[in-house]
Amino acid sequence: MPSELDPYKPIAEAITLLLFPHAEVVIHDFKTKGVGAIFNNLSKRKIGDPSLLDEMEKLSDSQAVFPPYFKINWDGRKMKSVSAVLKNRNGEPIGLLCINLDISKWVQMHDLILGLIESKIQQPAFLFKNDWKEKINVYVSTYLKKNGLCLQSLDRSEKQKLLFDLQREGAFETKHAASYVAHVLQISRATVYNYLKEKS
Repeated sequence: MPSELDPYKPIAEAITLLLFPHAEVVIHDFKTKGVGAIFNNLSKRKIGDPSLLDEMEKLSDSQAVFPPYFKINWDGRKMKSVSAVLKNRNGEPIGLLCINLDISKWVQMHDLILGLIESKIQQPAFLFKNDWKEKINVYVSTYLKKNGLCLQSLDRSEKQKLLFDLQREGAFETKHAASYVAHVLQISRATVYNYLKEKS
């Protein structure tokens, strides 16, 4: 029997074809209060199963789209979902189209990346005790972040200020430090000394 929701089914199917195999699209029928159609079934629901969407049905009179929200699938996978109210020609709410995107693989990748870049393991002190280059790198990085600067775009005065701070921290007490800092700032060793002389 034809349904007012039929015109929306090709749209739902097209979405799953584009995002296959990661997305499920479900059309809920307000008339039957059940699942009217389902494409790329990830949730193990069947057509006719209760929708359990009483609250959304009430809200549909004032809200056309429900912003993205998270849910957990039956197998523990994390899903990100978004829902849109479907209306008939008279503008009356007749159903809800829900897109459920399986983001479990992205969550795993996110956790992996965080584990790689946000390790709380400290550097072995005995390895870096005398690594003056590492100390300079850390100081420069911290300085740039604190002042909202980018190393590649530092102008003359900003480089000079950084050099003054490095000097105050004793960075140039180590042999060859001036040459290394010059390399980092992409200026000559002579320029480093000229900038520092201007202070005194």
